[in-house]
Amino acid sequence: MAYWLFKSEPFKWSWEQQKAKGEEGEEWDGIRNYQARNNMRQMKIGDKAFFYHSNEGLNVVGIAEICRESAPDSTTDDPRWDCVYIKAICDMPNPVSLKEVKANPKLSDMSLVTSMRLSVQPVKENEWIEVCRMGGLDPNSIK
Repeated sequence: MAYWLFKSEPFKWSWEQQKAKGEEGEEWDGIRNYQARNNMRQMKIGDKAFFYHSNEGLNVVGIAEICRESAPDSTTDDPRWDCVYIKAICDMPNPVSLKEVKANPKLSDMSLVTSMRLSVQPVKENEWIEVCRMGGLDPNSIK
């Protein structure tokens, strides 16, 4: 299993909206960055992801799961752009702020710190475990 982070501005697509989509999930469309697209092309069904509110809140608010692998983005006819579907799994009991992530030396190499503008990022397993711990989640309990 691999781990990821998806950034969304809550006024455009919030965690509450993501949760409302239920088991079918939602297409993570509109990505027009090659690195973010390439990250999505690596994703497999069942991979887990942090859902991060950017611009407003600046915190990890939930856990999502990849429920459909990379396919053409339905919002464009341009064949260069792909997307995945994600579904909400659970809330982060204690949202983890960007400030807390930056202050934690265990997370100094995390893409959220080093590649802050990238909207779809890889997360290393040790980073996944640490952010879950900070947010009050046992990473082994996430199904």
